[in-house]
Amino acid sequence: QVQLVESGGGLVQPGGSLRLSCAASASIFSIDVMGWYRQAPGKERDLVAGITSDGTRNYADSVKGRFTISRDNAKNTMYLQMNSLKPEDTAVYYCKATRLRPWLGVWGQGTLVTVSS
Repeated sequence: QVQLVESGGGLVQPGGSLRLSCAASASIFSIDVMGWYRQAPGKERDLVAGITSDGTRNYADSVKGRFTISRDNAKNTMYLQMNSLKPEDTAVYYCKATRLRPWLGVWGQGTLVTVSS
């Protein structure tokens, strides 16, 4: 079963940038959808961005124009480029891999992003 490990989180000032990575322990070629989610303290885990196996992307309204999701099947890695960061982007960011048939849903352990001056 594939395992996911996020990296790239940290402390950044408002207006700054970070790139998150989600490395898979096995091939993601057959993974139908990969996504980034985030959970702020006291809030639910929400979808930030998703990307399908054919490269179709979708974003939460709050990050459109600032965040870019991508996946590199050859490196078994997904990325989230985050620009123009705001304090409200502060959260633990999780990646998720979903395969429809047979069903597989795997979460990473999360990486903390803190946007503060």
